[in-house]
Parts: sequence; C-alpha cells; structure tokens
Amino acid sequence: MGLTQNRISARVGSIAESATLKVDAKAKALQAKGRPVISFAAGEPDFPTPDYVVEAAAAAAREPRNHRYTPAAGLPDLREAIAAKTLRDSGLEVPASRVVVTNGGKQAVYQAFATLLDPGDEVLVPTPYWTTYPEAIRLAGGVPVEVFADSEQDYLVTVEQLEAARTPRTKVLLFVSPSNPTGAVFSPEQTAAIGTWAEENGLWVISDEIYQNLTYDGVRAVSIVEAVPALADRTILVNGVAKTYAMTGWRVGWMVGPADVIAAAGNLQSHLSSNVANVSQRAAIAALNGPQSTVDDMRAAFDRRRSTIVSELNKIDGIVTPTPKGAFYVYPDVRGLFERDIDGVRPTTSLEVAELLLEKAEVAAVPGEAFGPSGYLRFSYALGDDALLEGVQRLQRLLA
Repeated sequence: MGLTQNRISARVGSIAESATLKVDAKAKALQAKGRPVISFAAGEPDFPTPDYVVEAAAAAAREPRNHRYTPAAGLPDLREAIAAKTLRDSGLEVPASRVVVTNGGKQAVYQAFATLLDPGDEVLVPTPYWTTYPEAIRLAGGVPVEVFADSEQDYLVTVEQLEAARTPRTKVLLFVSPSNPTGAVFSPEQTAAIGTWAEENGLWVISDEIYQNLTYDGVRAVSIVEAVPALADRTILVNGVAKTYAMTGWRVGWMVGPADVIAAAGNLQSHLSSNVANVSQRAAIAALNGPQSTVDDMRAAFDRRRSTIVSELNKIDGIVTPTPKGAFYVYPDVRGLFERDIDGVRPTTSLEVAELLLEKAEVAAVPGEAFGPSGYLRFSYALGDDALLEGVQRLQRLLA
C-alpha cells in the first residue's frame, strides 16, 4: 500500500469560492425557477458594451491576423493606449513596455501578488476588501493582514491604523480607491499621506484602479503615484476596461509597473495564459481611444441610482448607509437589525440577514462576511432603476 495522498493540493483546497459570484449564481438559479428575485449581487454594469467597441471587435474577428498568437504581454497598439490612459488618469508617464495586458483585472491582481511575494511576506489589506484579494495573496504564499475601517470612518483606513499593523514581514500595501465593496474614495490628502508613509517605510504598493473613472459629486480618485511620484518605482497599478466600459465579459485588464516587475510578470503570463484574445484586445483599443460620451452617460445613470438607493435604504430603521463617492456599490451597516424579530427570525450575523432577505423578500445581497467582519451587506446599484427601487421597497416592507 502506498502513502495516502490528498486528491486536491492544500494550496488550492484552502481557498474559498468567490462569494459574490456564489450569491449571484444562487439568485440566477432561483430566477430560472420562476422566482421574482431581484439581485444586487453582481458587480457588473447592466448596460451593453458601447456600439463602437462592438463594431471594432466584429471587424477584428474578420481579420486573419487576429486568428493567431500575438505577444504574451499584449498587442503593441493596446499597450500604447493603456500607457496613454495611465498618463491621462493616473498622472504616470510610462512606455508601453511597462504594460502587461491580462485576462481581466482579476488576473492582473493575481499576477501582481505572484510576482512580488515570497512565502511569509505580509500584505496590508484595508478592510472591507474585495473577496478575491486575500485568496490571491495566499495563493502567492503571502499572508493577508486585515486593517479594518468601519462605517463611522466611511470605511477609510488611516496611516495610524496601517502603522499599527506593520511588522518586519510587511512587504506590500494594497491600496484601492474607489473601493469594492464600499464605494469609498480616499481624498487627495489621505492618498498622499498613505503614499508618503508607504514610501518612507520602503513598502511596495499594489493599487487597484479599476473604478477610477466612476466617481461622483465632483470627486476625483487621485492615483497614489500621482500623489507621491517617488512611489512609482515600487508600485504596480492594476486596471481594466470591465467596469468603465461595461465590458466585464470581454476579459481585458492590465498591469503597469517598474520594468523589472513587468518583465517578470510577462514571463509568468507566457506560461500561464499567453496572450489575451486578440478580438477582445482590439475592442479594448477602441474603448480607450474612442469617444467617452457613453462612459459619461453610464456614470450619470449610476449617480442617479446611487442617490435613490442611499436615500431609500436609510429610511429603514436599523440600517445605516454611508454615501459612497465612487464605484457602484453601497455598503450599509446592518448591525442594527441583529436580534430584531424579522418575520419570526432574530438574525445575529449579516450572513443570516442576507439569507432572510433572499428567503422572505426575494432580494439578493452579499453579506459582509465575504469582505471582512460581519455586520454589513453589499448592494450593487448596477441594475435597472425600476428593479432597484422595487428591491429596496421590498426590504422596507419586510423590515418595517
């Protein structure tokens, strides 16, 4: 008899399924059975991809050159367009050689951690966090260190909190503004303070800027490398077309960073996935270089929905919803619902609250346990105006 071996590696077996995708899948399964579920779970715009982008992809599909392998790091024209976008929106001038095009922003996040981390390296993770960050850190051998900011501080961590969590093992600071799941945006002053602290302590920064073009009330999400230019040699920016251009299914993201890091990430990608689908890359070129009026239209719709969902949720006793300044999420504090009788049930966690809302009101939201401590729910307002209002009104009736 040989030694008994695990069928699944400990590394992969230890990671959890994406909670946001799991809740969205459950909602869609109920809808398929005829249940009138309204889902606030999915983090994707409900708009179609702009017509000019689709037309560029259709034309690209007819070109034989797009039927072949291309450079693993991305099409030269797309890398140039990303470099121009990075200068335009992040204030960082880089050559196209310092860009790697990835299969969505999620691959960029994974590769950024995989490229920087050795076993035992710690990453400071402002919390609430997007559910994938800790898993990507662990897969790279790193240790996520949660630094929690609650609703009373608008979910924005401070330099003092980060310093208290820093140890000799700390290598990387994760910086996300606007945030998924909270929609919080750091002010230019806060960004500069955190960036200066990171630079003074010799930390690397991985900055996820996927929502940087979705901000409201005249707020601008200032890039950490624009706020602190000295950080540019120790920062990886990750981004993509998914959220800004309603292109979640096209799978185009990217990494921008120092030459040695980008070369290493490109080597990794050459073995992992090779090039992103060329038709999607051609579509991304059209998105970045084309007219931006559709982006403005989508942002205006999100802004309208943001106002509706914040005002309507805040009418419910026991729910406190800070007004987000970016992305398309609200992150209400629902601890006021704990131990309250809700149709005969007294929930004690936000997971139980989310299950109650789905069962009793047929409304799907993602519980705070997916993003850090219990006590919160994430609602995406990237769904139609009518469905959004109906969904919140169901909650008002249930929780009256």
